[in-house]
Formats: sequence, C-alpha cells, structure tokens
Amino acid sequence: MEPIIDHITVTVKDLKVAEPFYDKFLSVLGFNLKHKHKGTVAAHEFDVVEYGHSRLLFAIVSPRSVFKEETIHRRKPGSLHHLAFKANSREEVDNLYLKIKETGANIVDEPKFYPQHGESYYALFFKDLEGIKYEIVYEEGRVI
Repeated sequence: MEPIIDHITVTVKDLKVAEPFYDKFLSVLGFNLKHKHKGTVAAHEFDVVEYGHSRLLFAIVSPRSVFKEETIHRRKPGSLHHLAFKANSREEVDNLYLKIKETGANIVDEPKFYPQHGESYYALFFKDLEGIKYEIVYEEGRVI
C-alpha cells in the first residue's frame, strides 16, 4: 500500500461560520467549488460540506449537539494538531500566503525557514476562523 490520504473530515464548531472560509481557503488550494456538495447524515447527527478534488476529498462537519459548546483546542487528545499541505516551491508558499491572508485566516507565522523541522523547511502557519491550525510547506530535497 502507498500511504495516500483519500479524504479528510474536520469537525468545526459552526458550519455557517466555517463554510464561507473553507470555500475561499480550499479554492486557493485548487479545489473547484463546482465539486462542493452538502448533506446531512441524520444517523450520526451531523451536517456535512464536502469539497471534491481529484487528489483529495476534504469535508467539514457540524459537531454533535452534546459537544457544541466545547472549545477547539489542538492539544486535546484525539484532536487534529494541524494539517500541512505541500507546496511545490518557496515561491508557491509565498504566493499562497498572500491569498490565504485574503481569506481572513489568522496568520500564526508568516512564510520563513524553520530549521528545527529540517534544514530547508520553509512554511506558513495559519488558523481558520475557529482556531483549527493549517500549514503550507515546501522542503527542498525532501525524498518522496
């Protein structure tokens, strides 16, 4: 097996707040909103917004009502710490940074080298409107 991710589903606090952000953010990453679908999974008590791409399905879902008032924190057990998307160059990271800023994302760290992660590790870190952390990264010479 090759470790390729088929889909990612992230629970957000409020779909009405999250959806407009993810429309912009995922468009920046190359998702076409023509491949966006909404639905409800009543048996599991959630609404879902799915963004399709030939390489990845990304979805956001509403929380279960019992968890609706919980705060998002990436250090809680079982939580997503952050999700990193791979860029093709440092220039692409820089260009995406400008577009990500326009989405209203909270920029945590602007694009720069992070030698603690690798000699040529160049990345941008940001959070969505509810505090879920993402990264855009390029690492020159990384073996694929």
